[in-house]
Amino acid sequence: MLVTHFLLIIMSANIYSSRVKFSFIFVCKLLVLGNCLKTNISSSNKDTNTPLPIDNIFQLPSSLPTWPSGGDFATGVIDLGGLEVRKISSFQEIWATYEGGPDNLGATFFEPSSIPDGFSMLGSYAQPNNQPLFGWVLVGKTNASDKSGDILKQPTDYTLVFQDTAYFWLPTPPDGYKAIGLVITATPDKPSLDKIRCVRSDFTDESEIDSWIWSASVNGLNVYGLRPKIRGTKAQPLSVGTFIVQNNTSDQNYTLPLSCLKSNNPDLSSMPNLSQVQALFQTYSPYIYFHPKEIYLPSSVNWFFTNGALLYKKGEESNPSPIEPNGSNLPQGGSNDDSYWLDLPVDEQAKEKVQNGDLQSAEVYLHVKPILGATFTDIQVWLFYPFNGHGVAKLGLIKRIPLGKIGEHVGDWEHVTLRISNFDGVLHKVYFAEHSGGKWVDSSLMEFEKGNKFVGYSTLNGHATYHKAGLVLLGENDIGIRDDTSKSDMVMDCGARFSVVAADGLSTEEVVVEPPWLNYAREWGPNKSYELGDEVKKVEKLLIGHLKSDFEKLINSLPSEVFGEEGPTGPKMKINWDGDEK
Repeated sequence: MLVTHFLLIIMSANIYSSRVKFSFIFVCKLLVLGNCLKTNISSSNKDTNTPLPIDNIFQLPSSLPTWPSGGDFATGVIDLGGLEVRKISSFQEIWATYEGGPDNLGATFFEPSSIPDGFSMLGSYAQPNNQPLFGWVLVGKTNASDKSGDILKQPTDYTLVFQDTAYFWLPTPPDGYKAIGLVITATPDKPSLDKIRCVRSDFTDESEIDSWIWSASVNGLNVYGLRPKIRGTKAQPLSVGTFIVQNNTSDQNYTLPLSCLKSNNPDLSSMPNLSQVQALFQTYSPYIYFHPKEIYLPSSVNWFFTNGALLYKKGEESNPSPIEPNGSNLPQGGSNDDSYWLDLPVDEQAKEKVQNGDLQSAEVYLHVKPILGATFTDIQVWLFYPFNGHGVAKLGLIKRIPLGKIGEHVGDWEHVTLRISNFDGVLHKVYFAEHSGGKWVDSSLMEFEKGNKFVGYSTLNGHATYHKAGLVLLGENDIGIRDDTSKSDMVMDCGARFSVVAADGLSTEEVVVEPPWLNYAREWGPNKSYELGDEVKKVEKLLIGHLKSDFEKLINSLPSEVFGEEGPTGPKMKINWDGDEK
């Protein structure tokens, strides 16, 4: 019986050669029969006069400043506890295909070039052709502190896993070691054993697939980036910058044959200190644009408290308490047990004022943490809105259907996350939180203003953040909830008003005092339930045929919590506070 899935790994090498049409054959060993399966996949001709985005090398708009001194941040090398790694961003092309993948533009495969003396290749890089070249892979060497001197070893042999006009070789690691990538040659001769290094198992960890890079036209083959399976503030595994090619397997217990690296160094000296964090944020801090019709703007937390926000306690609802400017009288710690909640002022005029926020007072709150074995720093940028407005639907040609109270709630915490390389301080990518999920966007795909400050767009009423302006429809077949963004005169320069409210991994001499409100674990708004708004009922009565049924399907698809008001918990209660962004 044939096994229904197979997997192969491609780590590329790179020669800037003419781009020609050729077919290639993926070769793998069937898990049961041990036979060799050949699958022909053709690459399309590319008009060499038509440039692709990847033909350009991305650079940030402005030169980076000299970072403040201190520690090992941005020194170019990070010690993993005997294994030194360096980030390489110069590449030599090996192979390219011009169909499949994002925007059906294909992908290009590279190996690192200009590797410093003493360092060895661990793997190669690939990316879709639909964006400028902007990536990295790690190279490594054993440092003097490793007495054994055997963290890296040559492979003992190679297995040919793919052949056509190039040959892809999987290193056979010695016992106790893991292969990190492939070697590619232009001839059928096996490569030198000195070409690549395998890594001792105690410096490796399990990996999983990350972003989609490319897919073949047959057999469901896909190329994905790789990332550690275990990630978070205290997690030691780290990305190598490599990739994997696999078919669409449904085996949930299948372990990928490529590992990631793991740091064994408890010292977080590669992390920036507080002055470096402030310099980094001043360099990259975003401009957040609000929709021209937005009325529910952000404010500072202190403004929210001092302008009449109230603390309620279960069983004592008739006697709410005003809140101290820094939240010092809020209950601390515990869990979200529905015993306490916050709400707007009782007075209608004061309620409307607070509900609309105050852009002049608004500031962002930074949480700094190590990620990926302290090879990167994440700076979470939290923004508070006193009120989240109602949702708006689109139903085919009916462009705007207000949904009454659906989506409204008091207290709205939103964020973006900057991922910055600790090798050199370069902004690698940004996570834009969008409702219950979000999306990582590479720096090469973002909009910048006034140097290296990136741009974000806050959606009308709902305040999700996107990297491009326009309409995002949360649904399908031209039916869904509208996320509208646009530029306006209302914009927030996050670098003008910010404070670091929490930091993990900074030097022990630097202490960040957390404000009391950060450790308030309950909801920032009341929990109320209600029927569908009158406007929604009126729309239902006016619609006929499939329009009415489509609208009913849309309403029924909304999660139950949107049919009531329930304020969110604060930033520290979110799963991505200590974990990685999804």
